[in-house]
Amino acid sequence: MFYHIEGTVTELEPNLVVLDCGGVGYALNATMNTVSYIHMGDKVKLYVAEAIGENNFDLYGFYTKGEKRCFELLVSVSGIGPKAALSILSYSTPETLALAIMNDDVKALTVAPGVGKKIAQRVILELKDKMSKETAGQEIRLPAAVPVTGQSDTMGDAMAALAVLGYSSAEIAPALKKIDVTGMSAEEIIKAVLKQMVK
Repeated sequence: MFYHIEGTVTELEPNLVVLDCGGVGYALNATMNTVSYIHMGDKVKLYVAEAIGENNFDLYGFYTKGEKRCFELLVSVSGIGPKAALSILSYSTPETLALAIMNDDVKALTVAPGVGKKIAQRVILELKDKMSKETAGQEIRLPAAVPVTGQSDTMGDAMAALAVLGYSSAEIAPALKKIDVTGMSAEEIIKAVLKQMVK
């Protein structure tokens, strides 16, 4: 099983990155967001998800762990294949996807080509349901050091969205302690927390 692949970019297309690792070229399907960070000739490390079937062995590469985690969540939804998951993540970042799921924002998901209203509704329903089962009995607690005056709703939205992505309060709290959230939007808080988590 691959966790990440590091190599030199030798081919770059809207949804494909080829990394040369010691003379072997790995073709990685990728989102437009991941491709936007990469240039020909760059040495990059991409986090990898695999789709292995009877007639296929496909690799999917992601610039961040957060994007890889979202991909794995999306393909766990019944009827959502890797192609639809890549399409959604080409038009949403992990933070905007989490907020869309939490806020039942079907429109935000249907922006992606090939994703209709029914698919978007299924993604929201199943991932919300999965999140509520995983966090049943868990209280999402803010670390005492985090100032929330005047923005408790924003912080609550950010925490709930991170929970949708499968993060527990035990994982979120240490990252939040390192961030000054004053004046930040829910999306900015989520982005900052995800960044801290991969350090």
